[in-house]
Amino acid sequence: MSEHPSSAGPATSGRSRFDERLSVPFWWYLFGAGIAVLLGAEIHMGYPGVRSWIGYVVLIPLSLLVVWRLGAARVQITGTELIAGDEHLARADVGRVQIVPKDRKQQALGPELDPTAHVVHRSWVGPVVRIEVTDPASPVPYWIVSSRRPEELVAALDRDPGR
Repeated sequence: MSEHPSSAGPATSGRSRFDERLSVPFWWYLFGAGIAVLLGAEIHMGYPGVRSWIGYVVLIPLSLLVVWRLGAARVQITGTELIAGDEHLARADVGRVQIVPKDRKQQALGPELDPTAHVVHRSWVGPVVRIEVTDPASPVPYWIVSSRRPEELVAALDRDPGR
């Protein structure tokens, strides 16, 4: 066994052309921790001794974990596919791409929304991008993906997937 690390890079599908985490605003962590402290105080007042601290020990990390999970969604474009949330779409199956501005988002996610569409929407992110799926075997007609940088997402999708 060699002590020197391998010079080969990780076995991935290449460098991401676009990578965005749809994270929550920082103040949400403070708000979540504050709510957990208030709930912990309710438990603290009701139980004497060591049991009084159980509310804090459990609720504060739990609230921070919940807030972190809310913002854990990721949008990535690699050389061969678009990844939004847990779903993958081959870049060869990407059709028309359009940016839906923040003021039209309610219409796009309400009356105009196809119930079979794949949606990765985060309400704290302004615009969304609508991505048509051209694969005839796919039951999904299009994807709607939230993005803070929709122009960069569209530009990364428009680049030739073979490069």
